[in-house]
Amino acid sequence: MAGIAVIGAGMGALTAAARLAVAGHRVTVYERTQTYGGAVRRFERDGFGFDTGPGLLPLPAVYRDLFVKTGKEPLEACVELVQVDPSARHVFADGTEVALPNASRAGVVAALDAALGAPAGQRWGDFLVRAREAWDRTRRPLLEEPLWDDWSVLAAREPYPAVPHKRLLRTRRAGTLAEVGAWELRDPRLTALLEGHALAYGLDPRVTPASAAVLPYMEHAFGTWYVRGGMRELARAVHERCLARRVEFVFGAEVIRILEKDGRAVGVELADGEVRDADFVVAPGSTGGLPARADGEVAPQQSLPSRLAVLLALRGARPEGTAHRTAVHSQDRDGELESLFGTAPSVPARPTVTVLRPDDPALVPDGAHEAVTLGAVVPAGAEIHEAHVDALVAAAERAVPGLRDRVLWREVRTPADIARETGAAGGAVPAPALAAAGGRLLHPANSTGLQGLFTVGGWSHPGGGLPHAGMSGALVSGLIVEGPRFRGSQ
Repeated sequence: MAGIAVIGAGMGALTAAARLAVAGHRVTVYERTQTYGGAVRRFERDGFGFDTGPGLLPLPAVYRDLFVKTGKEPLEACVELVQVDPSARHVFADGTEVALPNASRAGVVAALDAALGAPAGQRWGDFLVRAREAWDRTRRPLLEEPLWDDWSVLAAREPYPAVPHKRLLRTRRAGTLAEVGAWELRDPRLTALLEGHALAYGLDPRVTPASAAVLPYMEHAFGTWYVRGGMRELARAVHERCLARRVEFVFGAEVIRILEKDGRAVGVELADGEVRDADFVVAPGSTGGLPARADGEVAPQQSLPSRLAVLLALRGARPEGTAHRTAVHSQDRDGELESLFGTAPSVPARPTVTVLRPDDPALVPDGAHEAVTLGAVVPAGAEIHEAHVDALVAAAERAVPGLRDRVLWREVRTPADIARETGAAGGAVPAPALAAAGGRLLHPANSTGLQGLFTVGGWSHPGGGLPHAGMSGALVSGLIVEGPRFRGSQ
């Protein structure tokens, strides 16, 4: 039985803590704030409730596996999972709209053909087949296994089987997501649908590798899910599972230094000067402010996106049949990308906006009100002004007519709020790991150059997003329990 110090109580850290405790280790979690969950938080006021982090859960199997491996009660006994249908409604720049059914290729093809005209559905369906091949090639090395020692193989290899494209008497294959859209989908609305999945993670589709096709495929294949009561309920359930496994939590405890002796991590030092010994230390990735990785390891992605969220308390009931999620695509795609990823990043004047309208009585004071969350990608560290908030609301009104007239009050969540809650510099939000692109979108390995020190969470392998955070916890647990020869779940 080893003593393990876990720094931070984000979702990756919580999953690692629960798994390690079940393996018989003494686990203590040190969290500098007064609560758990990292970015998975809730804002409450006047009977309204809002998720301030992720609003939906892809790939719930990651957390189902966690609950199976750490206790008798399955995930569904601890939270109520609801499959969102339609998966999303899309409002495109030209005003065209389409609602895409959840986890149904035939349904998606039919919906796209009906809304956009043939052969839009067939093109998207064929793209999903190729995306599945990219998923099959990368699922294990990028999600289920520790980062390979020869990670450069992943960096060089493009797993997406692009269709040959003849251009200027040359045959080329798409190497970026934008090229997939332009050469294979050949419809600006389908391109917006594709690029929106990358943009949601703060990825520039013009340089993001074609392997990012796994992002829409993952949502299509495994569905989109909501946790009744809000996504904070998932964090609560994981925290309670940790407590049931006798994980100790120390809140308000900021770790300022990882202690080393003879080339090994041996404990942590807290801000108040207290020293806690440990046989192993599990720390956040590199943006957590701790020297958690050795020189020479693959670096995290260099673009640092964040999120702007506007929480709207509305008078009037949620109309029956309203989509849970609506993506309102920018009417100035090039301007948005240049604002976010140009030489001087700024908040886009005409952003792509995600509108979340959950059908959940637990989030409203009564049936005569609605809680709506607007979200957009902004640069990390961006200063947010009223004009930026107004731009989100104006864009959302393309999907929710009369929105501004229904607002009782609004609350704004900025990159500074994310930075305060998660400790990430500028409120940066990590993206999932992707193959190709020279390794630019890989993340540092969970093992480090210091023996006994491991990293967990979105800034380490396999990257950001709720499923990826959960898998990082599983990988760290496996590396500690089974040793460096651990190769992931079979």
